[in-house]
Amino acid sequence: MALFRGAGVAMVTPMKYNGEIDYAVLEKLIEDQIAGHTDAIIICGTTGEAPTLEDDEHIEAIRFTVKKTKKRIPVIAGTGSNNTAHAIMMSKEAQKAGADGCLLVAPYYNKATQNGLVKHFSAIAGAVDIPCILYNVPSRTGSNILPETAARLGREVDNIVAIKEASGNISQVGKLAALCDGILDIYSGNDDQIVPICSLGGIGVISVLSNVAPKETHNIVQYCLMNRYDKARQLQHKALELCNALFCEVNPIPVKAALNMQGYNVGEPRLPLTEMEPANKERLRKAMIDFGCL
Repeated sequence: MALFRGAGVAMVTPMKYNGEIDYAVLEKLIEDQIAGHTDAIIICGTTGEAPTLEDDEHIEAIRFTVKKTKKRIPVIAGTGSNNTAHAIMMSKEAQKAGADGCLLVAPYYNKATQNGLVKHFSAIAGAVDIPCILYNVPSRTGSNILPETAARLGREVDNIVAIKEASGNISQVGKLAALCDGILDIYSGNDDQIVPICSLGGIGVISVLSNVAPKETHNIVQYCLMNRYDKARQLQHKALELCNALFCEVNPIPVKAALNMQGYNVGEPRLPLTEMEPANKERLRKAMIDFGCL
């Protein structure tokens, strides 16, 4: 059974002016996402600035999100690392905190061979009892989980159940879908590719766009799942400029700026990420106004 079908929000981690996590704002984001029909919360992923979270605050953010979500929708914790032992430890902590699943990014910087990826992901998933989602994002990691590797992991490891596919390569996604039919669920990792990936057999998206437009993102997927691709395409086309603006600088710089425009006061990203450039911020503001979320 799928962890979720629909739009999962890749949640930002709101920060106070002193850099601490702002749990009051995080609680408001959780409630507003659920009210906006978001189908799952993904906490402490790339958009949540996991690379600059200390282990204790990373674990506390997961624990807090689980507590406040109260099982209304699944909570999936980003626990991946380029250090297999560290990813195992974080995944165990996520399970203890009550997370419904783990999101495991491909090893970055040191990278790995395809055989290394199999051993890495198998070791992490084997250390926990909750479902695991692979995360393929070569633009950030320099490591590509090939379709054959994903299918092998899905066959050989019972609790590897899905993949977030953010390679941007639709041909690769097509091959992945052909090899993994009935083995792994596929989620789009790119907001501008929800419709094409769902048309190939995907069942949802893990979304940055959902932070600022949860209802609309949910609706794009639901129309796809209902085989109403005419409606899904209309919404996807309408969202394209906003999707582009949300990635005109490194994620999560723009989405934090967007949420601040909406009045959430999520703060600035932690260094080495910086505040959004003024010209790009104006582009983002215009895209949000045109889309209707500001």
